[in-house]
Amino acid sequence: MRILRLTAVALLLACAFHVSAAELYHEPFRPQFHFTPERNWMNDPNGMVFFKGEYHLFYQYNPFGDKWGHMSWGHAVSRDLVHWEHLPVALPEENGVMIFSGSAVVDWKNTSGFGQDGAPPLVAIYTGHYTKRPLQNQHIAYSTDRGRTWTKFSGNPVLDIGEKDFRDPKVFWHEPTRRWVMAVAWPVKRNVRFYASPNLKQWTHLSDFGPTGSTNGIWECPDLFPVRLEGKPGESKWVLIVNVGSGAPAGGSGCQYFVGDFDGTRFTLDEASQLPLWADYGRDFYAAVSWSDIPKHDGRRLWIGWMSNWEYAGVVPTSPWRSAMSLPRELLLRRVDEGFRLLQTPVRELRKLRSQHVRNRGGTVDEIAQWLRQKNVRGAQLEIDVDFEVRGAAAFGLKVRQGNGEETVIRCEPASQRLFLDRARSGKTDFHAKFSGVYEAPLLVRDGRVRLQVFVDTSSVEVFANDGEAVLTGLVLPVSSSSGLEVWGTETGPKVRRFDIWKLRSVWREYGSGGRSGMATTSLPFIFLTAKGEKLDVRAGMSLGADDYCLVRGMDDKARSAELHSAVSQNCILRGVSQSEHAGTCRRPADWKSALRFSGRSVVNPTVCTVSHQAGGER
Repeated sequence: MRILRLTAVALLLACAFHVSAAELYHEPFRPQFHFTPERNWMNDPNGMVFFKGEYHLFYQYNPFGDKWGHMSWGHAVSRDLVHWEHLPVALPEENGVMIFSGSAVVDWKNTSGFGQDGAPPLVAIYTGHYTKRPLQNQHIAYSTDRGRTWTKFSGNPVLDIGEKDFRDPKVFWHEPTRRWVMAVAWPVKRNVRFYASPNLKQWTHLSDFGPTGSTNGIWECPDLFPVRLEGKPGESKWVLIVNVGSGAPAGGSGCQYFVGDFDGTRFTLDEASQLPLWADYGRDFYAAVSWSDIPKHDGRRLWIGWMSNWEYAGVVPTSPWRSAMSLPRELLLRRVDEGFRLLQTPVRELRKLRSQHVRNRGGTVDEIAQWLRQKNVRGAQLEIDVDFEVRGAAAFGLKVRQGNGEETVIRCEPASQRLFLDRARSGKTDFHAKFSGVYEAPLLVRDGRVRLQVFVDTSSVEVFANDGEAVLTGLVLPVSSSSGLEVWGTETGPKVRRFDIWKLRSVWREYGSGGRSGMATTSLPFIFLTAKGEKLDVRAGMSLGADDYCLVRGMDDKARSAELHSAVSQNCILRGVSQSEHAGTCRRPADWKSALRFSGRSVVNPTVCTVSHQAGGER
């Protein structure tokens, strides 16, 4: 490994300050209102917790490339579940231990003893995956600065049963028994184990659940929480989430759930429950887990899932990032003749993205189709809300992202009581043999009505039918100009009672004014190279690949974060300059090899910036 050494080189460069991340968020297939990392690989959501006005989203992340590996916890925060601020890697792989999935809690009572000055700590509970021996066990880390920096517990691991596969702890405080409860997957046994602890450090086994439901694939990423009953204030049931690595209805990975009761020790399945039950019947919803510590006055149960599938996740043709999260969703339980069913609806905060609303108050399918053509309603980022009155057995539905011989078809079949998502001609599908296909969900026509809520983004379609009783999530990869919208059916088919369409604004093109609370971006057209032409991490001298980046933390006296992204074919991007500041310094922690300085006269108009890298030696 060659350490980057520079003489006091000053580069005087023409650069422009922007309030958007245009360099990173204009790529083909880049989602515009779903969370994605700026670059590199992402999979499971982890450590979701609400604290001091911020929703934290940690996630499985490879800091060094767009393939799975070097698992660490990436980190982002949001005040509204819509606009996200990227933060530095929270928990990095180190000493031969990858940071696998887990959860985070606010230790309000400071049971762990990690709190300071009467303030509760955030505690992350995660799986340590050992790279040089077949072992997984459970670790903890804590933060006393709102999750900005983390300290790994010196007594790790806190739970070890000596197993090769034992992972994904979800922890919550159980008030009736006044202790912490952990649900953790024993994957190959198709089992969820429950443990209890008074302090997050010592754990006692309580009980096991499984195998039952879908057992074709390994069990992963469990979650356990109460969910309110629709229309029944104050009433709830417990829901156990178990994600499966294969064997889901659409093929590959998926998310099943169980409804029952939890007494603080054991989860008991409802006798009337028909198994298995699936949260999402599409191909691309996995590792779904919920946020902890949502305030009582809010009262919602919120969750999010990884929007991909293990059968093809590693080859989806996006760059420089790979993978996105689903929309955040609110959960309720609906009592139906068959038992209890999970309802999922996109969070209400998404409404702030709405623009250019058009509405039709109803008519035949042909009349609505003609109205859509007259209005020339098109878009790659849409919210569609349509209410159908079913008048027979004929199929009907929508076509989105239509054009250039491409379309994604949503089809309702009252005769078979099924809802379909057809992406056979949705765009680019040839990168994997199992990507193209038609996927289906059960959909009962209730009171002669079917309501479809559809969210269309640059590379995804999410369908919520009958208030989220049936959900289908799928990636789609059409060309950008395939943006048509069509309603279809037969003369004897349904009547449209109401048709609403909104174009949705990008959360990333608002990066400065919305996504980063007034933080601006400086684009600097340079890269640091070694004498051999290799890029290096300026912190540790690590040789990086073409899509990797250097990370600089500790901007100015207020300790804002800053990132210096470096790629051979792209500009460097330095973030963290507030709109009220004119200059700043990236201060050097003791373990850094170098420091970066920058200055600029303005953060609004094009100007000249001076950037210097101070160390000594060769470039």
